[in-house]
Parts: sequence; structure tokens; C-alpha cells
Amino acid sequence: MVTENLIAKMGAPVVGDRKPPIAILGVPFDNVTVADTRRIFGEMIASKKPHYVATANVDFVVQALGDVELRRILADADLILCDGMPLVWASRLLGNALPERVTGSDMVPKLLADAEQNGWRVFFLGGKEESIARATANVRAKHPKIQLVGAYSPPFKPLLEMDQEDILRRIKEVQPDILLVAFGCPKQEKWIRMNFEQAGVPLSIGVGATIDFLGGIVKRAPVWMQRTGLEWIFRLLQEPRRLFRRYFTDFWVFGRAILRQWWALRGVRNQAKRLNPVSSESGCGGTCEVVRCSERLDAATVREYEELWKQLAACDANLIFDLHQVNYLDSTGVGLLVRMQKQLRGKNRQLVLAAATPQVQRVLALMKFTEFFALAADLNAARLLIADRAGEKNVVMTVEMAGKEEVLVWQGDIVAVNEEAVWKMTKLHLEAAAGRGAGLTILLAEVRFIDSAGVRVMLKTRKEALKLGLKLKFAAASPPVLNVLRILRLEVHLLG
Repeated sequence: MVTENLIAKMGAPVVGDRKPPIAILGVPFDNVTVADTRRIFGEMIASKKPHYVATANVDFVVQALGDVELRRILADADLILCDGMPLVWASRLLGNALPERVTGSDMVPKLLADAEQNGWRVFFLGGKEESIARATANVRAKHPKIQLVGAYSPPFKPLLEMDQEDILRRIKEVQPDILLVAFGCPKQEKWIRMNFEQAGVPLSIGVGATIDFLGGIVKRAPVWMQRTGLEWIFRLLQEPRRLFRRYFTDFWVFGRAILRQWWALRGVRNQAKRLNPVSSESGCGGTCEVVRCSERLDAATVREYEELWKQLAACDANLIFDLHQVNYLDSTGVGLLVRMQKQLRGKNRQLVLAAATPQVQRVLALMKFTEFFALAADLNAARLLIADRAGEKNVVMTVEMAGKEEVLVWQGDIVAVNEEAVWKMTKLHLEAAAGRGAGLTILLAEVRFIDSAGVRVMLKTRKEALKLGLKLKFAAASPPVLNVLRILRLEVHLLG
């Protein structure tokens, strides 16, 4: 366990291999350079474990503002790259500068060169047939020794109508080390999140138009325009009808939102030096750690206590951040909380933010992170929340009876990782209800988050109910569920 004794023994700041991320409007960008990224890619491939990477530009950020599923995907990504100079400029404005932009169209050629040198196996997925054919030919001509083991352009369909089994079969047959997915944002990110663990590829990346660049279908801007952040003008001149409205909307929404975030953070940035900024203690009989933060949770504090964050993420306990004294939370502080949440969730542990001050709540709301974190009024409420959610690890659903109608309650997160378990349990209740001649209502009020894989379960459930002649109704959908269904245009189809 981590205690105050550990903090007392800390000397100079310890900086790990990965610097704390920087949160810009709900997207935690990793603080990495091109060289860092190439090294991290190599580590992911060497691990033989599945990872996914997102290359997020301004359009990604704007879409994520209104798409709770995309925000969650980006927050959970193993690496998020800053794909655009406007984002670098925004990070400087916010006082926590990213070192440089790391674009997908720059990184993919470097990754392919590294793949040739290291014998990594590569698979292209998505893009038009002409683009992927020309990209394949060009890559093989430039890298004659590369192991390009697959290239497939599936028929164009909505995400949930795609033949996922066929695509996964093609990928598994050749066992690539690198999967480059070009379906466009956010479809490619949602496809990757739904399937990357089952595909088992060590490095999956959404690459968007990069396949077109590799195939020579679309030309990149001159280097001087790329370096000065004017590449968007070159793209706009190439495709004015398609891109004008998108670019205008993106820069208007992004500019206003960034100014709001800057205004919220500007007031106390230069306050006096912090006094005893962080302390930690064990609680709940050793099942959780409480981190008490005083006054500021900013870039300086995050860097100073980097070793503490590593120790907390490594220990087998839940984590409570006591924020009742925090009057300043910057984009790096939010990035730390996102990273801790991601690391804890991967170990089936929980992070709760207790007694968040109005300033902290305002920053989280501006960055669209309110629904991402579990919030509690005080430490006692945080401990109770941890205890309540602990019961959801093995019980995704509970059952109630309302007269002749059976009521099934979905709760917690309905996502790709538990999709099959949710479906099997739901199907059992469908068959049982049909056998008794009872109707079935599935309540969604307790679902904190659902992704496209969870929506796929809803579609399968509806189809099975029709097959059984069973009256089925989804009811009381929570706001995150409504958001995901609206984005997928399935709200009326599934909720009526």
C-alpha cells in the first residue's frame, strides 16, 4: 500500500516513460514526440497484446463533444496522437504545451518502414477498392521486403450492418502485427473498439485518408504548409464541396469551446506556491487508497508526484481522490485523472472523485468528463459508491417481476468486453419469458455507458424476441444510452 511515508521519502520528480496526457475538450492527448511514438509502437508490437491508437484532429475533438461513445473510446485508447497544429496551439494557450503534432499521415509511412526493417506483418482494412489496391502496390514497390499480409475493402455499410465475423476471420488467418483501419472517423474508431481485443492484433490504428495518400489518390500539402498548420487549406482547395461546411463548423465550435476552457482555467494559474499538495492514506480495510489534494492539481503537481501515481496504479486497491480543497485543476491534472481511471478500469478497480469543488466540477463539465468519472459528495459517499459498484462485476443484470410482465434491469457498462455475457444472460430470460407467455421489459436507467457493441446486443435481443413472438420493450434509457442510439440513428427503431 502507498502511505504518507512513501511521499515523505520522495526526492526529485521521477518522470516515467510516458508523460502525463493533456486534456483538450474531453480528449486526453498523449504528451509524445514522433520519436516517442515510434518507440511506443515497437513496445506494443513486442508485447503481443492488443492495443489501439487514435490520431485525433480538430474534427475528432468536435465530434467527440457531442458523441459520448467517441469520447469514451478516445479516453480509453492506449495512445492518442495530436494530429494537427491547431491542437498544439490550443495546448499552448491552455498553458500545457504538447511538444509537436504527430499526424497519422506522417507516422504511417514511418511505421511501414519500421515494419519492413523489423519483419512486422501489416494488414490494410477499409478505404475504396481502388485506393487500397494502389496503396498496396505503392507500399510494396517502396518497401520490397515488407510483409503486407492482407488488404481488404469491405462493402460499404453502417457499422452495425457490417459482416464482422468475415472481417475478423480474414485478419485472424494471417495474424498481422499492425492493423491499419480506414473507415473514417468515428466509424473506424468504433469498429476498432468493438473488435480489437477479439482480433488480437498488437497495434490497431485508425488512419482515415492515409490510405488515399499512400495510393496517390489524394495529394498531401507541401511540407511548408504542413509545418505552418495550413494543410487544411490545401485539403479544402482539393475538395471544397465536401470539406467547406465541415471545416467552418469545426473551427467555429472548436474555437468557442477552447476559449471557454481557457477562461475557466486562466484565473488562478499563477497563484502562490502550493503547500503540501498531495498526501495519501489507506482506507476501507485496505481495499482503497485516498489521495488528498490541496489547492492545485496541475502540471507541476502531476510531474512532482509521478512516482506516486505509478505506485497507486500498481497496487490492488480502489482509489478515491479527495478534491474538497482543490481550487485549480488544469488540463494536465484532468489528463492524470483520465489516465488513472483507464489503468484502474483495466484491473476491474474503481476511481471515485470525492467532494469536488465548484471549480473542479466546472472544468470537468467544460471538458465533457462529468459522465466519465464517478462523483461522490464526500468520502463516506465515495466508499459506499465503491461498495455498490463492486457488486456489478459479476452481475450485469437483475430481474424483477411486475404482474405478468418480467422486468430485466441492465446496469453498469454494456460494452464489447462483456457483450457476449450480456447476450447469453438476456437470451435465457427471453426464452423463459416466451415459455411463460409473459412480456419482457428491459430497463436501461442503470446503464452508465453503452457502446456500439452494447447496441448490437439490443438489436440481437429485439430480433430474437420477434423470432419467439415475444412482446419486448426497452424503457427508461439513461442519457448516455440515448446519446449513443441517436448517433447511430437507432433511437426510434429500438425505443419506439
